[in-house]
Amino acid sequence: MQTKAFTSARPQRMASLKAQRATSVAVRAAAAPVVAPAPAASSAVEEPLMLRALRGEKVDRPPVWMMRQAGRYQKVYQELCKKHPTFRERSERVDLAVEISLQPWHAFKPDGVILFSDILTPLPGMNIPFDMSPGPIIMDPIRTMEQVDKVTKLDSEAACPFVGESLRQLRSYIGNQAAVLGFVGAPFTLATYIVEGGSSKNFAHIKKMAFSTPEVLHALLDKLADNVADYVRYQADAGAQVVQIFDSWASELQPQDFDVFSGPYIKKVVDSVRKTHSNLPIILYISGSGGLLERMAAVQPDIISLDQSVDFTDGVKRCGTNFAFQGNMDPGVLFGSKEFIEKRVMDTIKAARSAGVRHVMNLGHGVLPGTPEDHVGHYFHVARTAHERM
Repeated sequence: MQTKAFTSARPQRMASLKAQRATSVAVRAAAAPVVAPAPAASSAVEEPLMLRALRGEKVDRPPVWMMRQAGRYQKVYQELCKKHPTFRERSERVDLAVEISLQPWHAFKPDGVILFSDILTPLPGMNIPFDMSPGPIIMDPIRTMEQVDKVTKLDSEAACPFVGESLRQLRSYIGNQAAVLGFVGAPFTLATYIVEGGSSKNFAHIKKMAFSTPEVLHALLDKLADNVADYVRYQADAGAQVVQIFDSWASELQPQDFDVFSGPYIKKVVDSVRKTHSNLPIILYISGSGGLLERMAAVQPDIISLDQSVDFTDGVKRCGTNFAFQGNMDPGVLFGSKEFIEKRVMDTIKAARSAGVRHVMNLGHGVLPGTPEDHVGHYFHVARTAHERM
């Protein structure tokens, strides 16, 4: 049954999404560009397939990319890590972030090129220091109202100019050959790291706050929602043509608590961004979202990213056909034979076509470490030639 906690009439926007604004590609960061303009990039090339598909234009096949497509499973990335061992250097140096973001582009030509970064990247700009060692560590976990009061408004250009410059360089290089994606963490997921002090297995600290001092958590979430919305706008202005919101830990909440501590703050982000960037497609992804699909629809993203716990056809029925959908092949399938990969890619594409919805082919979660690169290549090949296999 669909939640009524924070629903409102969803604007019928996607079919009329206009061309994304042109963005400056002038180099402004201290790091020198690591790439020259792509030879194939040209103003004569029509808009990226992903944007056309999301608007509902007739396309031969669904666009395809993979969550976590830049990084850990690629040998070229593993070699780069030997020279640059810290994650923050790799993600906060413009030349490295751009190089890593483009590694899967050079290898597989996905229809979406996502910035290599992290959802915690803007936290220092909110007066919340963190480090990676190797996982996230929040220097001073926030657990009192006095600490929440010290969380500041984010100035993205001052706090993380490398994000903006990396996106500008990616847009300059890719042109219209693919869509450039940015991403952010949802307020609740960011709060889990901030309150727990890093990753957690049981989320005891944030649940204690939610159920014993909820006013503290709401104050933190409210500040985070405002800052996340500003960060989305910053990425869009710098060149991101689509932005994905990751609420990685929302499924740790009971659905009734999602209605209190997660959904309303995602919706605040979405509504705020739409006031200034009404044509920006927003994807919402929640890992383990099978119990939350109707609630995902209620926050009104443009694209609902289904994870592998959900049958695609059932997911569409539960959310409705006003949305575009992304997903949702199990990343473990990529360890199977190429014949098996082909079958499962085509099963997903056929399910989306049968449901009559706009579709972005993706995994249900990030690509796993150790995934054979030639199997990743086959996944992309099958998706790109899907129209020949129908």
